[in-house]
Amino acid sequence: MDADKNFENLGLTLPPPPKPLGVYKPCLIDGKYLYLSGHGTVQDDGSLIIGKVGEDLDLEEAKLAARQVGLAMLSTIKFNLGSLNKVKRVIKVLGMVYANPDFGKHPYVINGCSELFASVWGQENGVGVRSAVGMGSLPDNIPVEIEAMFELHED
Repeated sequence: MDADKNFENLGLTLPPPPKPLGVYKPCLIDGKYLYLSGHGTVQDDGSLIIGKVGEDLDLEEAKLAARQVGLAMLSTIKFNLGSLNKVKRVIKVLGMVYANPDFGKHPYVINGCSELFASVWGQENGVGVRSAVGMGSLPDNIPVEIEAMFELHED
């Protein structure tokens, strides 16, 4: 499987890799695992998608925002590792959704990222374990933040 080719076939573009807005590393490799810090909704021009799900964004816009987070994560991987092919599989995804207290479709929103990863690494390797939770707020008023853990191919 060629993850770089799979991504190219999607016809999507990667935003610039986000720069840390605090004291942390965007990614860290420990042995055969790659950890990505929480990523936000960075767009191609570097701006953020902002707003609260259920007020400023509808369900489909929120799902697209989660896909945009996934694209920012792919950008971080490509920038730091050189290729999406270095990732063997997705291990864990934690998706956080800024939404009203009565909102209950968090998993649907985070599918925007999970479906992107499945398209890049395939159903077997692109889908890992996952949590999708609601938050009362997120940094800079973004609607979605996602962090993840990946297994790397051994050199």
